[in-house]
Amino acid sequence: MTRPPPEDPARRYPWEDDEYKPRTRPYPSADQEEAPPPADRPTGPTAPKKLTVTRVALWRTRQLGGQAVAAFRKAAHADGAKQSGLSSLTYAVMMNYAADAAMAVALANTLFFSAATGESQGKVALYLLITVAPFALVAPVIGPALDKIQHGRRVALAASCVLRVVLAVVMAVNFDNWGLYPAALGSMVLSKSFTVLKAAITPRVLPSEITLSKTNARMTVFGLAAGGVFGLVAAGFANIFGSPGALWFTAVLCLVNAWLCLRIPSWVEVTDGEVPTSLRAQPQRAARQPLGRTVVVSLWGNGAIRMLTGFLMLFSAFVVRAQTEGDAFMQLLLLGAIAGAAGVGSFLGNAVGARLQFGQPDQVVIGCLSAALISTIVAALLPGLITAAAVGLIGATASSLAKVSLDAVIQDDLPEQSRASAFGRSETILQLGWVFGGALGVLLPTEYWVGFTVLSGLLACGLAQTVLSRRGGSLIPGLGGDRPIRTSAVTP
Repeated sequence: MTRPPPEDPARRYPWEDDEYKPRTRPYPSADQEEAPPPADRPTGPTAPKKLTVTRVALWRTRQLGGQAVAAFRKAAHADGAKQSGLSSLTYAVMMNYAADAAMAVALANTLFFSAATGESQGKVALYLLITVAPFALVAPVIGPALDKIQHGRRVALAASCVLRVVLAVVMAVNFDNWGLYPAALGSMVLSKSFTVLKAAITPRVLPSEITLSKTNARMTVFGLAAGGVFGLVAAGFANIFGSPGALWFTAVLCLVNAWLCLRIPSWVEVTDGEVPTSLRAQPQRAARQPLGRTVVVSLWGNGAIRMLTGFLMLFSAFVVRAQTEGDAFMQLLLLGAIAGAAGVGSFLGNAVGARLQFGQPDQVVIGCLSAALISTIVAALLPGLITAAAVGLIGATASSLAKVSLDAVIQDDLPEQSRASAFGRSETILQLGWVFGGALGVLLPTEYWVGFTVLSGLLACGLAQTVLSRRGGSLIPGLGGDRPIRTSAVTP
């Protein structure tokens, strides 16, 4: 039987292609047996023909790298993230974390991260002035301004990255003079603005297969991983070219991030029907969505925990510097232990939050705040590096889990047209909590027991306000739980 001719004479059957033809080779003779390949020889299409230690190592590195990239792309595109545009936003968030890590490495030996001793009150005041105070002025403006941006959110993200490129260059050129500090402050503010804008965009690229809480937790895990990897690369640049070299590397990362921001799908610009949110139970403007009781409870709890994380970051730097004056290696070691514990806690909390689904998120927030309070009380009674690191671990884990719970509450209790505004406002509140805690860390005496005692009292007040808000009461009139558990949608 002959094969029928194809319908198109120019078309070849698949089996006529060379790649489908069977490969043949002569069989070994009767007195010659084919020898099997050596057991230690790497196999595969890209295996080196001539075996050397260097070639095998390079081949293995490429193989593992390819597998890691494939696994990362699979995770980033999972649950419909590629189709919805979430993966594009994830790449931009990762690059923002990377730029922050690179800048932190570059500024490690400056006043921003090298805290002054308790005896130098002038330097303490200067440190507070250029690192903490401006955030208290800028943070309340970001959220309300975001409600007015009805179009151009991608451009706003990209613009923040381009401005960071300019500021990174200014810092690199003026690293040894006072021009460094205003540029560094501006870059830090732009990074916070990026976070707020990202929070408002996230609901627009949410896949139907996953929740907002899992989405934000996943992006945070990816961001932390990117920050660790690119932070090490920036450390290499700083070691070879000095701190200005790491700042030039930061500029490159910010430029790449601007391009990634513009690749976010255009449907994030569709804001028709959005209703801004209000923290008041009875908004002064009619076309505003009031927040329900569970959202307010979650905001109070998260704000108190962020106060702990901000306090620990700056307070630990001052205490370690004061107790190990003149020993740079010991300072680096002790700060690395506290920062490492906080990093592990943040990664752990977000990883757990990305996998679990909490039935009552507001109770989870109260539990996280209670755990944070217990850890600070223990640190006040047993002051020392070990308990400070434990506070960092517990506080970062609690902060991550509480943020995941806040995201879940916003998604469940607010109508879709108000979620973007709610995320922007919530990020602003969390930043203010961090700023307040950081200011305490700078102003309090450099004694573990003093700092953690004061912080424990403030966290206790925060826990009382959170619990009262859940019951419908409040320590602060107008900002408590005297409102419906869930509010009805407002027509714009």
